[in-house]
Amino acid sequence: MKTLTRRNVGLAAGMATAVALTAGAMIAFSANAAPLVGEAAPGFSNAVTASGETISLSDFADKTVVLEWTNHDCPFVKKHYAEPVLNMQTLQSDATAEETVWIQVISSAPGKQGYLEADAALAKNAERSSTPSYTILDPSGDIGRAYDAKTTPHMYVIKGDGELAYEGAIDSIRSAKVSDIAVATNYVTAALGAVAAGTTPDVTSATPYGCSVKY
Repeated sequence: MKTLTRRNVGLAAGMATAVALTAGAMIAFSANAAPLVGEAAPGFSNAVTASGETISLSDFADKTVVLEWTNHDCPFVKKHYAEPVLNMQTLQSDATAEETVWIQVISSAPGKQGYLEADAALAKNAERSSTPSYTILDPSGDIGRAYDAKTTPHMYVIKGDGELAYEGAIDSIRSAKVSDIAVATNYVTAALGAVAAGTTPDVTSATPYGCSVKY
């Protein structure tokens, strides 16, 4: 009977350990879960910009915010920055003219495609007439992982109350062809229009396409 009791105790201890490990795994998974449309967007603080400022998402309370994950060497990013269409540049200027805060995020790690230091990031934006409100340098990938950013581009629209209104692809045609821009539905433009009107976008999430973020 004593042997059986010890065995039962051992089994109980093993089960308790398994439950604890499972709970730990669930907590880790939840911490890395993708942000959900209709819920609060992940906050970030003291993010360093290419201009040498530090910004936090909370700095822009009451303003619509667009996050654009970018990698200047990615063909899909080049598509949207290409001349003469200048699609991304036009989106940026139109949005900021309406007092939307447009934030580029570069999450490429040092030594990987798309990585830029501050001066190079500013020079690249000047070269292609890009006018985001800020360019965040995220070489650690902390912000990218918090948002579960998967591709360049990967777009997010955040309402003034901090709620995520849209996440995903920039538009409806998953290609690197500039000619497709004119005939695609631009989900970011549609989301910004809906947020301005106080309504929910018709499309709130779309699978992003492009190059993988080079964490």
